[in-house]
Amino acid sequence: MARSDFTGKRRMRARHVSHSNIKTPRWQHVNVQRRRLWVPEFGRFVSLKLTTSDLRTIDKIGVVAYARRCGMRLS
Repeated sequence: MARSDFTGKRRMRARHVSHSNIKTPRWQHVNVQRRRLWVPEFGRFVSLKLTTSDLRTIDKIGVVAYARRCGMRLS
């Protein structure tokens, strides 16, 4: 299953509504990407499955700070 390593975001249950207002169940999938990120504090790459919103936040504050915010330890 596509799930973010940091935030745990995964697919959500939704409804498709037709023109005649018939509601049928469907899934909304999150945009999960597998990325190798350079962590300067460790001096190495770390492979993670992240959503695109996670990647944008990591660009702003950094990998270690985002991991600390989400309560995850990188080792």
